[in-house]
Amino acid sequence: MIFEPEHETMPPERLRALQAERLRDVVARVRERVPFYRERLAGVSVESLEDLPTLPFTRKTDLRDHYPFGLFAAPMRDVVRVHASSGTTGKPTVVGYTAADIDVFARVNARCLAMAGGGPEMILHNAYGYGLFTGGLGLHYGGERLGMAVVPVSGGMTERQVLLIQDLRPDLICCTPSYALTLAQEFAARGVPPEEISLRFACLGAEPWTEAVRAEVDAGLGIRSTNIYGLSEVIGPGVSNECLEERSGSHVNEDHFYPEIVHPDSGEPVADEEEGVLVFTTLTKEALPLIRYWTGDICSLSSEPCSCGRTLRRMSLIKGRTDDMLIIRGVNIYPSQIEEVISRVPGLTTNYRLVVTRSGTLDELTVEVEGTGHDRELARLVKETTGCTVAVNVVPPGSVPRSEGGKLQRVHDLRRL
Repeated sequence: MIFEPEHETMPPERLRALQAERLRDVVARVRERVPFYRERLAGVSVESLEDLPTLPFTRKTDLRDHYPFGLFAAPMRDVVRVHASSGTTGKPTVVGYTAADIDVFARVNARCLAMAGGGPEMILHNAYGYGLFTGGLGLHYGGERLGMAVVPVSGGMTERQVLLIQDLRPDLICCTPSYALTLAQEFAARGVPPEEISLRFACLGAEPWTEAVRAEVDAGLGIRSTNIYGLSEVIGPGVSNECLEERSGSHVNEDHFYPEIVHPDSGEPVADEEEGVLVFTTLTKEALPLIRYWTGDICSLSSEPCSCGRTLRRMSLIKGRTDDMLIIRGVNIYPSQIEEVISRVPGLTTNYRLVVTRSGTLDELTVEVEGTGHDRELARLVKETTGCTVAVNVVPPGSVPRSEGGKLQRVHDLRRL
């Protein structure tokens, strides 16, 4: 099912023309209404998409420096909702929505749920957190817009989640990949086989994950899972989603969010299919439009045609975030790289965490992973793949912390203590 075929299957040349028109409009709007952008974009001409790389990036620090409403382009009388993402510096990143923004929020999430297998008359079990976090409400409104019956379970309380899945028999679940794995393991512990679970589809995101985790979740719940991507600053969930037909890259709703991939050091655009930092310009947002927002997420973009019929470009699974990257004795490592290696070692599960310590002046990385044996094999493969020497500690089942509905913290960094 394609929710908005007139937009999702638009010929590329028409889409580029629409994006250019909307880009000119949003630049004019922020120049007029946001002092930060009026100064930042002074003297810069934006007539086409080719002019976009000449503009400076907007970063999360800019939002924090103008906390809470300093980057809003709409007066507060027109703002109908405020969300916020957690901040490591004590203050959250605040985002606002006008009524038109809320409409876009619902529409792009309806698109994503349709890509994930959802449709009218289905039941959606929404296990994303409700509240200031954008995930729960975004997918909730998207499910209703698509014609689904939404069960607003929110995160945590696994006992209740299992009960409701068994009794209400939903068709599709939304949650983080790590929590889907927790649920699969809980059903297995109760002796409930996948074929007795009503779920058929899963829309999973909010944290990096790998094909190994996807395979484990699909097998454990008897589903086909797709990746959803979003971030609060851009709109929340609904920025992109994989289609069931290929499950190979997430279609970006680029009539609303224009994507770029740039080199992490130079900031220069990179070629199609080449990895770099994902950057977004919001084309239709009213309350908090952002020009060239530096997400910090590492991925690539592809313009290859898709069998589902959508002409929207696809972004790869997020490899990691620039601020999540570990530097161990000069070697750059992303948690997803370790996860991929773990999946290649028989007897080990994808329940793991990375413990970073410091001995004198040297950093040490220990991989704690549940399973049996094979510690030397994993250490060898990590060294072979990343160039970094690590210690491996294979622990019994239940030793590694599980997701309780939110994002799972894979890194336990003791250097800060």
